[in-house]
Amino acid sequence: MTTAGKAPGQAQANLIAIPKDWAYDFLLFTHRNPKPCPVLDVLDAGETVSALKQDADVRTHAPRYRIWEHGELTAEPENATDHWRDDLVTFLIGCSFTFETALENAGVPLRHVDQKKNVSMFVTDIQCRPAGRLHGPMVVSMRWIPESLVDIAHKVTALMPSVHGAPVGAGDPRMLGINDIHQPDFGDAVTPEPGDVPVFWACGVTPQAVLMKSKPPFAITHAPGQMFVTDMPDFAYRVG
Repeated sequence: MTTAGKAPGQAQANLIAIPKDWAYDFLLFTHRNPKPCPVLDVLDAGETVSALKQDADVRTHAPRYRIWEHGELTAEPENATDHWRDDLVTFLIGCSFTFETALENAGVPLRHVDQKKNVSMFVTDIQCRPAGRLHGPMVVSMRWIPESLVDIAHKVTALMPSVHGAPVGAGDPRMLGINDIHQPDFGDAVTPEPGDVPVFWACGVTPQAVLMKSKPPFAITHAPGQMFVTDMPDFAYRVG
């Protein structure tokens, strides 16, 4: 179940919990790659409650989780409690679902929400800046936007850099190494309307692509598009 369109006005977050001995590498990775990995909160090792949602457990609050071992996806439980380890450091990373209410308020349609689908996500050929043992490509989310509204979408989202900010591209998907816009790597294929063009934002699923390449021994993430919904209002991440 995607959380797109499910919590208007509330900030949503990507989640990754990684062993403490990898946490510095990951923190450095987020610092070097703030566009796809803007950090909203970091929990201490073993901690399970975030200041962003004090009545929720990070092991159970997302609709679905992913369990990773040496870069391989081994399970997708609805509850990560049985897989939890006390050495895990949890990072909550900004999510573009947070700026979707602002887009709607500006008159920009959300095709994936209207079609009751998850947003489309693609692995690009843009390599993130490595950090320690972590390396891998940037993932982007894609929304079909009427060509006449692309500039508005850019301006609206540029004001929210903590949830990925302005797009990284629009138009020809081949500029990002995407060969088939109708075959996303994560999420659902979304049907465009006449006059729509694809617009791409850096995506917080990037850490999952990094896990596949870097192969740490263990990690827990949310399932793509099934986010950790916080109590923070979306406007808290708007600047200017």
